[in-house]
Amino acid sequence: MTASVVFVGLGSNLGDSAAILRSAFAALGGLKDTSVLATSALYRTPAWGVTDQPDFLNAVAMLRTDLAPQALLDALLEVERDAGRVRRDDGSDRWGPRTLDLDLLLYGDRIIDEPGLRVPHPHLHERAFALLPLLEIAPDATIPGIGPAADAMAGLVGPDIEALPCTTAVPPRG
Repeated sequence: MTASVVFVGLGSNLGDSAAILRSAFAALGGLKDTSVLATSALYRTPAWGVTDQPDFLNAVAMLRTDLAPQALLDALLEVERDAGRVRRDDGSDRWGPRTLDLDLLLYGDRIIDEPGLRVPHPHLHERAFALLPLLEIAPDATIPGIGPAADAMAGLVGPDIEALPCTTAVPPRG
């Protein structure tokens, strides 16, 4: 299998979210057969879905990986668990507070629809908190089956997102 460029969305709203996201960037770089190409700044965003919870910090990482999509997802879930994330079996905590949430947003130009794995992320085109950091590191990103990510972002009304002034972002390679 040849290496693929993938994008992972990161989010946290429990604990020291900035430190958790920075640790997650490092953990992503430590995955087998995977390297970090770029990371976005950290963005403070209102909670989405269940809104009665603390604001989130969100970011996006661009990776190059030789891992197959399911193997990558399994590795992302392990990084979440290592950061203290506990998922309820019934999914009732899906939109609730969390120490770390990692979403596989894009896997090259592939469209994947398997049990437990949908890529591109089915709500990516609706979420400014994922699109803004994605576009920061990949301004020409395209969402397979949807179109340019910039067009999806332009269609969103008044996202209330604040870039944090201090970041440890890795600039895109280029």
